[in-house]
Amino acid sequence: MIGHLILRLTLWFLLTSDFSLANITIGVAVALLLPRSYTSPEVWEDWLKALWKVVAVIPTAYMEAFEMILHPHHHEEIVMERVHPRRTPGLVFLDVFLITFTPKTIAIKHHKYGWYKVHRLHKGDDSCTRT
Repeated sequence: MIGHLILRLTLWFLLTSDFSLANITIGVAVALLLPRSYTSPEVWEDWLKALWKVVAVIPTAYMEAFEMILHPHHHEEIVMERVHPRRTPGLVFLDVFLITFTPKTIAIKHHKYGWYKVHRLHKGDDSCTRT
């Protein structure tokens, strides 16, 4: 509960840019009156893993960008990637962001039945699986 309160107050102060006593009182009241949702520990673990992937994909994105500059890719493919089970809409968004963040891939579509359709560039070797 404290985490929700701190997050909501932080957002309130970022929106209002006012630290007067009246605004603090209104912010606390709004933060306490907004409904809260229960989040299971498994979802928190999924979010932490996903946020770690965001940090880890940054060097990969830079390497792919330099690789594309030095060695252009002339072949492309569309593949289907399986979605991890129990994904909330926020985690699905984060997955699509991670796929699209790297220069060689872009998420085209998210299927409700557990798949992402992904467009990829590659050098043209036959080791890539085509679908």
